[in-house]
Amino acid sequence: MTNSLQELQKLGQSVWFDNIRRGFIKSGELQRLIDLGVSGLTSNPSIFEKAITGSADYDDALLDLALDGSGATEIFESLAIEDIQDAADLLRPVYDRAGGADGFASIEVSPLLAHDTAGTISEARRLHAALQRPNVMIKVPATPAGIPAIRVLIGEGINVNVTLIFSLDAYSQVRKAYIAGLEDLAGAGGDPSAVSSVASFFVSRVDGNVDAQLERLIADGRSDLEPLMGKAAIANAKIAYQDFKREFGGDRFAALRSKGGRVQRPLWASTSTKNPEYSDVMYVDSLAGPDTVNTLPDATLYAFLEHGNPEDSIERGIDDAVRAMEALEDAGISMASVTDKLLADGVKSFADSFETLIANIEDKRAKLVARQLMPAVALGDAAADASARAAELDAADAVRRIWQRDHTLWSDDPTEIADRLGWLTAAADMRARIPDLRAFADEVRGAGYENVALLGMGGSSLGPEALRQTLGSADGYPRLHVLDSTMPAAVRALTDALDCAKTLFIVSSKSGTTIESNAFYKHFRARVEHAVGADAAGANFAAVTDAGTPLDELAKRDGFRRAFLNPPDIGGRFSVQSYFGLAPAALAGMDIAALLDRVQAMADACAAPSVADNPGAWLGAALAALAQRGADKATIAASPSIAGFGLWAEQLLAESTGKNGKGIIPVAGEPHCDPARVGNDRVFVYLRLDGDDNADTDAYIDAVQAAGAPVIRLALRDKLDIGGEFFRWEFATAVAGVALGIHPFDQPNVQQAKDFTSRVLSECAATGDAPRAEPVGSISDLAAQARPGDYLAIAAFARQTPDLDAALARLRRRAAGKLGVATTLGYGPRYLHSTGQMHKGGPNSALCLQIVQADGADVPIPGEPFTFGALAAAQAKGDFDALTALGRRAARVCVDGDAAAAVDTLTAELG
Repeated sequence: MTNSLQELQKLGQSVWFDNIRRGFIKSGELQRLIDLGVSGLTSNPSIFEKAITGSADYDDALLDLALDGSGATEIFESLAIEDIQDAADLLRPVYDRAGGADGFASIEVSPLLAHDTAGTISEARRLHAALQRPNVMIKVPATPAGIPAIRVLIGEGINVNVTLIFSLDAYSQVRKAYIAGLEDLAGAGGDPSAVSSVASFFVSRVDGNVDAQLERLIADGRSDLEPLMGKAAIANAKIAYQDFKREFGGDRFAALRSKGGRVQRPLWASTSTKNPEYSDVMYVDSLAGPDTVNTLPDATLYAFLEHGNPEDSIERGIDDAVRAMEALEDAGISMASVTDKLLADGVKSFADSFETLIANIEDKRAKLVARQLMPAVALGDAAADASARAAELDAADAVRRIWQRDHTLWSDDPTEIADRLGWLTAAADMRARIPDLRAFADEVRGAGYENVALLGMGGSSLGPEALRQTLGSADGYPRLHVLDSTMPAAVRALTDALDCAKTLFIVSSKSGTTIESNAFYKHFRARVEHAVGADAAGANFAAVTDAGTPLDELAKRDGFRRAFLNPPDIGGRFSVQSYFGLAPAALAGMDIAALLDRVQAMADACAAPSVADNPGAWLGAALAALAQRGADKATIAASPSIAGFGLWAEQLLAESTGKNGKGIIPVAGEPHCDPARVGNDRVFVYLRLDGDDNADTDAYIDAVQAAGAPVIRLALRDKLDIGGEFFRWEFATAVAGVALGIHPFDQPNVQQAKDFTSRVLSECAATGDAPRAEPVGSISDLAAQARPGDYLAIAAFARQTPDLDAALARLRRRAAGKLGVATTLGYGPRYLHSTGQMHKGGPNSALCLQIVQADGADVPIPGEPFTFGALAAAQAKGDFDALTALGRRAARVCVDGDAAAAVDTLTAELG
């Protein structure tokens, strides 16, 4: 079977890819697209700016060039030339099969030369000589200064991609310059068949300008103009194609054709759909035909592969196109003015992007050089163990097998492995869904929603919560809230804070059966129905779940505004770069495209086969090696602005590795303690955000390192780099599972706690009595049982407040000082879906302190025989029962009234 790209080839149209990035080439993804039917590639300063400064793909090469003394402009040129050469080499078989008619990679002359004919010619000659590839085109703009350069360059046998063509008049001049150049080449004894050219006719930008003018006229009462919306760009291109046929079917070109001269194919550029109301492939479906090229960015390419319509359409509706252009002129919209402005704006945009690119390369060059002079790792005696573990992983070919989704790395049984590795490629898969997510965010914002409340637990909530704490909501977008506590006070607090009529609630659950998410939905559905009526209430809800789950069915039945169905092969705690994290992020106005770029950049880096060269694999190998020698407490320290990352990372490590009596115990949010009391069971991983208020954490990490603790430092350039860290830690966790002999994708003891909770709720339903917590032991009892290598695991079933946070920090600091142990903190019941797995399934080194606060004002759950208070109490009791059933050392403290004051009493009890 052929795909839609190959069907276009049969029609005579080539598809070129409008993007380039080193990781994309090195990973094999570009070759995969070529195999699918892509037969060329284009680039521009905006694309290179995003690739070089928005990823880590180029850092090593950039650093090498910088250390050799190259400046920013020289660095860019070297990096760009290498990428274009590599892309051209991959496309060379296409070029050879096509006899030189296809298979080109394009690079642009400096946009700063757009109004300099001599400078453009000189730059093009230099690039052509440096590239040393026959299947490379030099991009020259169709400016008044650029058009004479086209004739000169074609006359010298240099392939030219003429860019920034908007008007029919400019296109006429471009065609004539090309033909004149071929005549000059033939007249000088050259071979016209050895040179090729395309004329890049820009499309969607025309609609952007014309539609804006039409919208103003329609608003002024010209409703008769509505049929012209979205018609100008395609009409302009179809008429241009007719001009192309006449020019190259005429007598003048016939002489060149007889000597092997090739037509200058029209290339449809700027083909991504900007208006979400239009089809995302309209500029492909409508412009397919012989002797043409369509250059597509990522999202448009993948969309066309999925649902494009490859039919010969370029000459369909020519009369309608002419009439549309006439109607626009009659309405007072001058296409000459439109195209003049677009050309000026295009030249300026590319020039601005180039200047930004150079400035960012200079900034990055300086930072990389400085970073090169500072040690990133200090493992002490453990360095040899980490290297040995890396060598063992290399011997097992672990990295390659992970990317090949080889479940036998972890278990002979593929259950919950073979169908849990979709996170490896989630960033690439989700890129095509960015326009839809943005359109939905605009829809929600346009509907007047002021808040977005995510209702979820564990993997459904901790990623969004980390994003919320790190990036927040953008100006003009709804404020994002995350509810993942069944404590009645927490439910009341969010309910009181929201205008339910102006809140979009996202019910988030992979399984669609999560008891907490379902309870939250029932509570807020009743509130929304009271506010807006039962018939309209569904519009205030969205769902994120897998296809076919009870939540998916609920969303259909209850009229949700939208259900985002996630790829089923992504587990909850690995899902932040899928709909589970991106849907709430988009609704809050976060830059999800940039976030995915950072994820993809790290993913590309984690494709390096050698563990020593792989940032994620090396972290996993090091953490595993340290855990095996007793340093199994991975303390996650972070700059203040990204401290929320620890919430997500501790679930990832704890649920993934805390089983079979083994595990890497994450310690997140721990207050700074006396470095002299830090035991030899610790390793510190410091995520340092450049430009943040790092003085205190820098000093603390330096001090614990000086005291002998292993330290790993991870540098983040800006907050968006958290996207890369999500992937790094996911990959590290998968690698650590290999090294430790642990299946990292299941969570058996989480289900065990759920089963205990269900039993308690069933008993309550049978007796009519609410669950009641009774004190068991004391913090002094736990302290008396402390052994070297233990840790204090605090689980607070209470509403999280700043006062309680501060009191618990004081308790942790006192415990660390008095007992010399690491401390963890989880708020219940959220922690049951997070670190609870580690405390039950990991090493028996946890001193489990459960703090249960009585909540006087309960909250009913519509349709359920139990309240939120009963559910929270059952979860606390089920958790404690599970701990004691497993023989864990545990104590429960019951609190009435002020939880912070009660915690301070516990702190005093430690002495």
